[in-house]
Amino acid sequence: MVSKSVVARLPEPALTIAEADAMRSYAMAEKAEATRRGYRSDFGGFSRWCEGRGVSQLPASPATVAAFLAAEATAGAKASTLSRKLASIRYAHRLAGLASPTDLEQVRAIMRGIRRDHGAAPRQKAPATAERIRNMLALTPDTLKGKRDRALLALGMAGAFRRSELVALQVADLERVPEGLRVTIRKSKTDQEGTGHVIAILRGSKLKPVRAVLEWMEAAGISSGPVFRSINRHGQVSVEELTPQTVALVVKHYADAAGLDPDEFAGHSLRAGFLTSAAEAGADVLRMMEVSRHKRVETVRGYVRRANLFRGHAGARFL
Repeated sequence: MVSKSVVARLPEPALTIAEADAMRSYAMAEKAEATRRGYRSDFGGFSRWCEGRGVSQLPASPATVAAFLAAEATAGAKASTLSRKLASIRYAHRLAGLASPTDLEQVRAIMRGIRRDHGAAPRQKAPATAERIRNMLALTPDTLKGKRDRALLALGMAGAFRRSELVALQVADLERVPEGLRVTIRKSKTDQEGTGHVIAILRGSKLKPVRAVLEWMEAAGISSGPVFRSINRHGQVSVEELTPQTVALVVKHYADAAGLDPDEFAGHSLRAGFLTSAAEAGADVLRMMEVSRHKRVETVRGYVRRANLFRGHAGARFL
């Protein structure tokens, strides 16, 4: 057996530039692309703040992180935003093999104080419920872009998709069956290892998501590759998939057209809309989770509570 003292003296392996780059790449791959973009942006802001004050950002001291949080809160940043920035600082340190200053009491105390003074509840985007989606779909023009948007809205809501999952769909992920579509989601926020999820999309008699998707693919001549793509001003369909941001813009556009406040809606509204509508219809929580792929029952129960807030109210018989 090798003693601990001998192990402690073993030299670190010499890595080539390619090996070091590969190591960083694989380490970053554990996070979804949207998360990585957010972390890069947030840590970049922290780095610039540190550079402006002549202090180290990596490693950063607990005092530096605490001062950064206090400055951001004073400037009006929300507690939820600061929690996200704190996560980016923590991740950058751990990725570099450094002890994270975010776990020390000095930093935790600052965050508790900010949450207490500024509130910690994140602002929820409005759900694109079945009724709202139906109104939006009625406003999609019978053009190539209109067909794409109709499919995007209908399928996005019917499958409780995250916007990153929706734009990542490939034609090979859609299997036509008599009841509708069997859709394979190759990778998602809660499935970083890519084991995959298969969900059912019903044909439906109101929103008709399957018909919308098939009509779009036929009109666009899509038989392989990404399902949802951009269309240029000449009506040419790209070979590249849509960006997640485009999903949010489409939802906002049709929310505005339907007389709703577009600022209240985003890409997540499609996912929230399915869960809210399912809860209002009395669907079983576990069956809802089969579609939404949530791992925590309590998260889905939150949608049920909000949807049924006035149903069976304790004061219904005397107020």
